[in-house]
Amino acid sequence: MSLKKTFSADGKKCTVVFNVNVNAAAGAQKAYLVGEFNSWNESSIPMKKNPDGSFSVRKQLETNKEYQFRYLLEDFTDCGGNNSRLWINDWKADKYIRSELANDDNSVVDTTVPAETKTVSKKTQKSKKN
Repeated sequence: MSLKKTFSADGKKCTVVFNVNVNAAAGAQKAYLVGEFNSWNESSIPMKKNPDGSFSVRKQLETNKEYQFRYLLEDFTDCGGNNSRLWINDWKADKYIRSELANDDNSVVDTTVPAETKTVSKKTQKSKKN
């Protein structure tokens, strides 16, 4: 799993690609991105199932913030042969915070604009003015 971030030229938006790899997907038929950015709605951000069984989705977020999130996997057969739901974290999240509602951690994505991006943006804007 991984978080791929791309920042807008003005530094106001961060597009994040969220991924659940095939191993973590555990044969699920559906996956959802659930977090602070959608008020923890369990079905408002469905993830696309890729041919290899992984899932991904792209989400645009405001920069210079941290957002807690988790993935909800549905419609897979667990060890007991039951059709189940499973909450998982991103193995490569920026950090983890203890959940206030469950006895577990939440993944965190940090959209702070890197210093080198800020420097490049300022140089680019000066070049365009000349």
